[in-house]
Amino acid sequence: MHRGHVLAVPYPSQGHINPLLQFCKHLSSKGLKATLATTIFISKTFKPNPSIAGSVQLDTISDGFDDGGFAQAEGVADYLTKLEAAGSKSLAELILKYKESADDPIDCIVYDSFLPWALDVAIEFGTASAAFFTQPCTVNYIYFCVHHGLLNLPIPTNSIPLSIPGLHFLDIPDMPSFICVEGSYPAYFEMVLSQFSNAHKADFLLCNTVSAFEEEVVECMSKVFPSTLTIGPTIPSAYLNNKHMRVKFKDDDKEYGFNLFESEASGVCMEWLNKKPVGSVVYVSFGSMANLSVKQIEELSMGLKASNMYFLWVIRPFEQEKLRDKFGEDDDKGLLVKWCPQLEVLANEAVGCFFTHCGWNSAMEGLSLGVPMVAMPQWTDQTTNAKLVEGVWKVGVRVRVDENGIVGRHEISGCIRQVMEVERAKEIKYNANKWRNIAIRAISDGGSSDNNIDRFISKLKSSPPPSSTK
Repeated sequence: MHRGHVLAVPYPSQGHINPLLQFCKHLSSKGLKATLATTIFISKTFKPNPSIAGSVQLDTISDGFDDGGFAQAEGVADYLTKLEAAGSKSLAELILKYKESADDPIDCIVYDSFLPWALDVAIEFGTASAAFFTQPCTVNYIYFCVHHGLLNLPIPTNSIPLSIPGLHFLDIPDMPSFICVEGSYPAYFEMVLSQFSNAHKADFLLCNTVSAFEEEVVECMSKVFPSTLTIGPTIPSAYLNNKHMRVKFKDDDKEYGFNLFESEASGVCMEWLNKKPVGSVVYVSFGSMANLSVKQIEELSMGLKASNMYFLWVIRPFEQEKLRDKFGEDDDKGLLVKWCPQLEVLANEAVGCFFTHCGWNSAMEGLSLGVPMVAMPQWTDQTTNAKLVEGVWKVGVRVRVDENGIVGRHEISGCIRQVMEVERAKEIKYNANKWRNIAIRAISDGGSSDNNIDRFISKLKSSPPPSSTK
């Protein structure tokens, strides 16, 4: 008997693949068949964690660079152009392959919103479709307003605060970097705006957030797109106290599944953390794409030293070369690693602060695990996420940048102390625990996200079987 088959197509980067993979796990746990289609290059180069075997099927499409991925492209625009051309063709071929299997046709394409061409393919085949937004609703709604002319650029200073419902709390520095730094990364800016070129044709809009995290903005999005469903947080269930979940996951479900970067042995990090007092460690990580200047690396290293706190710093090899000679060596206060199991680190009771670039996945992980944050955003949605951390959720503070665009060592050490030492730290920790409990309730039995996933599945099962014009 056909149980329903969802084909998920992520944008080919780790921060987009893993949230969609977690969503597929949820669908699988509730009786649907879920297939995740990564690019050929990612599939043959980076082996997924074996824990996903048996729950989510894996398949591939082409991005036009099967031997080298993004690194093989001439630039962002070249990569995105070839991704659309090769991706559309290979996605259609994949749908046809499953259509030929009578018991296994695709009932719905869940596509990353960065890939609007995948919706065109789904429509061509008469297949149900769902746009999957990996960034917060606040950022998505900003891009929607820009795309449809509700927010004109550049934003005049006399129009702040914004009169747009749901966004009135934002100032110009809180906008995504593509907006507050006019002309930056034009190919990426075009991509994020194109999410809304055809989104109104999708059957569902799935948002990787919790409705209570962004309540007013979610309400505004839902008025524009009634099929909007919040389904987050999409992090492995072992970190969300799943004893209240109707559908039980494996106790060892601690892995996202794909790690596109070489990971330090988790034992090194955890052994070091386990020797430290509760709440005494600053965990520092800027994700996979940030590239700090030599001056900023120096100020960050000196700021960590000046805080007099223990720190675990994820710093990639090319950035370690920017450090002063022998920084961190033979120093029990700090541990420098190339990469680490972030969720496992954040869940360790020794960690009292997450010093983060505020990528959405990192922000969601910190919020869902109840870890206070110091936000040091770099680009794209991170500036807006930092505003949510400090101004909306009140679970941390945002560093202030000097006139040269650098965050100084005194600012860094001062922000760490605000989160870990001074009286304000108690309020921040209280709020962090509050939002963690909200995240747990959302994904547990009867919670807002759990109900929305059930609603998605119910509508999918009640729809007529897919037809094709092919």
